[in-house]
Amino acid sequence: MSQGLQGPPPEDRPDPGAKRTPSGARIDPDNQPEPPRRRVILSALVKHEPGVLAKVAGLFSRRQFNIESLTVGPTAYERHARITLVIEETEPGIDQAQKQLEKLIPVISVTELDGDAVDRELALIKVDGDHPDAISAVADMYDGQAVDVSAETVTVEITGPEPRIDAAIETFERFGIREVVRTGTAALAAGPQETAPGHVAGLTDPTDT
Repeated sequence: MSQGLQGPPPEDRPDPGAKRTPSGARIDPDNQPEPPRRRVILSALVKHEPGVLAKVAGLFSRRQFNIESLTVGPTAYERHARITLVIEETEPGIDQAQKQLEKLIPVISVTELDGDAVDRELALIKVDGDHPDAISAVADMYDGQAVDVSAETVTVEITGPEPRIDAAIETFERFGIREVVRTGTAALAAGPQETAPGHVAGLTDPTDT
């Protein structure tokens, strides 16, 4: 009777629990394509109290989520603030980020905004002032304006979606950019859709009920 090939028992073999295809072939994790990443905007309604931003930033740092931008500011309710985060993660990472945010005590609700959300960013771009007329013309192209003019520099304010800000900065490079500051994305759901469930302007503060 044939005894087959000699070898170690299954529990002693490398990666005995490795995943396999339906046909039984072992899947090598080192050769698997990286899961696709998706850029999303998360809007978190939080209690307006000291330390909230530090807690959110600390959570994302511990979980090693990469934050592309983070903004925070008051809402229509004095006791609430809104944090807007832009992250680029795999689908499981996005789901994990939202669930972890929802567990934080100061967080009231978290919403992933749809692609038609209204999102804006503000940038201040300081360039060499050798060609003020040309700088003003470029600012007009991007619905911007000069907010500070000196003998040596011109500072332009641009507001719009992130791609417009990126394009404006690239265009202003021809004049010699000295400094740039950007606020990061602020966003609300489009139309009558609520950005944060249960928080509608004009209604009672949801944390009072």
